[in-house]
Amino acid sequence: MPVAAAPIISSVQKLVLYETRARYFLVGSNHAETKYRVLKIDRTEPKDLVIIDDRHVYTPQEVRELLGRLDLGNRTKMGQKGSSGLFRAVSAFGVVGFVRFLEGYYIVLITKRRKMADIGGHAIYKIEDTNMIYIPNDSVRITHPDEARYLRIFQNVDLSSNFYFSYSYDLSHSLQYNLTVLRMPLEMLKSETTQTRPESFDIFEDEGLITQGGSGVFGICGEPYMKYVWNGELLAIIKDTVHRDWLLYIIHGFCGQSKLLIYGRPVYVTLIARRSSKFAGTRFLKRGANCEGDVANEVETEQILCDASVMSFTAGSYSSYVQVRGSVPLYWSQDISTMMPKPPITLDQADPFAHVAALHFDQMLQRFGSPIIILNLVKEREKRKHERILSEELVAAVTYLNQFLPPEHTIIYIPWDMAKYTKSKLCNVLDRLNVIAESVVKKTGFFVNRPDSYCNVLRPDEKWNELGGFVIPTGRLQTGVLRTNCVDCLDRTNTAQFMVGKCALAYQLYSLGLIDKPNLQFDTDAVRLFEELYEDHGDTLSLQYGGSQLVHRVKTYRKIAPWTQHSKDIMQTLSRYYSNAFSDADRQDSINLFLGVFHPTEGKPHLWELPTDFYLHHKNTMRLLPTTRSYTYWWTPEIIKHLPLPYDEVICAENLKKLIVKKFHKHEEEIDIHNEFFRPYELSSFDDTFCLAMTSSARDFMPKTIGIDPSPFTVRKPDETGKSVLGNKSNREEAVLQRKTAASAPPPPSEEAVSSSSEDDSGTDREDEGSVSQRSTPVKMTDAGDSAKVTENVVQPMKEVYGINLFDGLSEEDLSIYSRFVQLGQSQHQQDKSSQQLCSRCPDGVIKLTPISAFSADNIYEVQPPRVDRKSTEIFQAHIQASQGVMQPLKKEDTSVYREYIRNRYL
Repeated sequence: MPVAAAPIISSVQKLVLYETRARYFLVGSNHAETKYRVLKIDRTEPKDLVIIDDRHVYTPQEVRELLGRLDLGNRTKMGQKGSSGLFRAVSAFGVVGFVRFLEGYYIVLITKRRKMADIGGHAIYKIEDTNMIYIPNDSVRITHPDEARYLRIFQNVDLSSNFYFSYSYDLSHSLQYNLTVLRMPLEMLKSETTQTRPESFDIFEDEGLITQGGSGVFGICGEPYMKYVWNGELLAIIKDTVHRDWLLYIIHGFCGQSKLLIYGRPVYVTLIARRSSKFAGTRFLKRGANCEGDVANEVETEQILCDASVMSFTAGSYSSYVQVRGSVPLYWSQDISTMMPKPPITLDQADPFAHVAALHFDQMLQRFGSPIIILNLVKEREKRKHERILSEELVAAVTYLNQFLPPEHTIIYIPWDMAKYTKSKLCNVLDRLNVIAESVVKKTGFFVNRPDSYCNVLRPDEKWNELGGFVIPTGRLQTGVLRTNCVDCLDRTNTAQFMVGKCALAYQLYSLGLIDKPNLQFDTDAVRLFEELYEDHGDTLSLQYGGSQLVHRVKTYRKIAPWTQHSKDIMQTLSRYYSNAFSDADRQDSINLFLGVFHPTEGKPHLWELPTDFYLHHKNTMRLLPTTRSYTYWWTPEIIKHLPLPYDEVICAENLKKLIVKKFHKHEEEIDIHNEFFRPYELSSFDDTFCLAMTSSARDFMPKTIGIDPSPFTVRKPDETGKSVLGNKSNREEAVLQRKTAASAPPPPSEEAVSSSSEDDSGTDREDEGSVSQRSTPVKMTDAGDSAKVTENVVQPMKEVYGINLFDGLSEEDLSIYSRFVQLGQSQHQQDKSSQQLCSRCPDGVIKLTPISAFSADNIYEVQPPRVDRKSTEIFQAHIQASQGVMQPLKKEDTSVYREYIRNRYL
């Protein structure tokens, strides 16, 4: 009987595109290259896409025979050895999709990738380079004069900037959803495998399972959440005709991972931001919401904490917290034709029944559950009404919607004028934000996949007992979400999200038993690492939407920013204004074309001829929508029944239809994440296996002097951090290295030069995967003048640590002491037979030295390692089994020893 479920690993990870005159053959294999699939793409159709998937799993021998027959059959002259009929066009790592403008179809392939993060052994990759190939043959191609212009617009979306994918982990869903699916009852999994399969299901998938006698593991693969998938339209044409392993869904946003080292115990802190593909666009061109409830600049940010010492979703410890940012869900916009830094805000449509806000919050209740908490950071008091227009309308909409919801599930509205508190000298902005963060986290809770620790039960914390969420036997679930917004949802929003994330991080560390109280202070290595992660996250999202990096950072609101920060803020403001005024329109056209919002059609106006894209994003302006929602019962009935739990995570018939459940052999490659991560079947090196060089709290933040507490939760002085010497310069280069976004405006010349030099020095491995991650410190070449300064900085700490100068000669007293030490060592190595007999009778556990030379004055010895007793062997075997998910039950003596320790220590 199966004991667990596991995510299905895609069996198409390496691709090779072969070309003939009539067809393209796309050959995909798993990473071990033991299973192959083949797609046949017809090149004789000028405008239609004809793809054939024979759904057969080939062996390496069968693929070689197939390619040999294709090569022989497509030669110009039969039997001619000099010419080849099958050409190898390109190697790739995945298919982004297929797109057509006015001529034939193109195929977009991922040709370079880089590993960015690791969650439970599941690798997350960033797209580094792509290749766009025209499918129809030149002999049947029907040219169009505007095809090249559409191609340039489409390629303005830079797929090498902050697009991510994974072969085994669903990036469009949260960790809570992915692990909840894996913990479905086995009875439901059995019923799913016995249901009637559609005709397109692989007829070879259940081969060999009948002879297992019922043993195996259930593999689960779910549908992605299409709101955060950016190539959904590009894959839509082949979704129903090819095997699911060919479908590689990508997200857009941010992904960063850092290592928090707690006395040698590695804990990975991962930050993933998913940008919505609905109503997507640039700053002033996309404001408010569309008719379907999708808002502009909507980003779901998830912070994941995992104990890296155990790599398993079943045996490991994982925790996550999710929060959302997005524009105010109303019909509003700003007119940028006036060329003003702050164009006036106008409400485009009257919405007395809050129809758009109702659709938006209905989506949030379905995905996150209740309560929905709104943190509104826009200005409340202004001489001339500007931002206050949005606050008044949002309050009216929330008040109207709340009167129909059950009291326990109402939307919580928190207004706070952050700009007003920032200008005040008497108020501390972050202290007030910390109070709000505490109340928010207590209401929503967070996700953790393990029950409360026994020490938390014996020594309960007051804050822990007040924590909300939903408690289950296997841990806790987050119910509800915080939705933060200002006008742009950039600077103020990022600082507020950081403070909420910092508060949630303390609870996450406490739940995993890593700290004794759920509280984290500033100026600790852990918070500095988390702050740097959030600033990179904020800079990336700000570039994608606003065209520049963050203007105000956490240090700005703490009022500890250096005096040079003000001039940098002015430059970022000018860069944002330039991007909004001159390049946002072209970026918006590229995004509309890439996401399939606009489809080029012969005989209709072109994309660049449209006066506005308002009608493309608001479907109710082009046709009458079929259904009209109630003004009072504005929610979906099924959602309200299961609150506070999110409906998407409830086990019901509707959600089970979205899952693909398959029974595998116990050691099948599609579910064996251990083999997928460590790859024992290939010859590997440390550089390839550990190519992810992430930021570490011990290396990059902890002081290097002796006598300092190595705990990452100890408060440091500002000059004690490990990045005090060269940190500012390297941080700037590191930030510029990856702060490129889809269809973003060109950076200033100085930043562009630094970015190009950093990328050229990064290097790639044998698979064209970068060996340096987004969070790693780039290598910088220094000249002769700088090298002397660097040498001085290196030698100075050695003198402080060891008390000597390496360039000074030794004194006579030191030499005499060393000579006596050498003589003692020589006399120690001279052993007679009596000492050998004593050594032979040494007890187990002591290393034995046996001379192996015939010369009496020789000091070459044979070392015999100590014997390992049975108890130590059992402890080591239990440790190995724990890494594989097999936990040993606690004995009575272990429980009694632990209780005695707690009684003596705390009671």
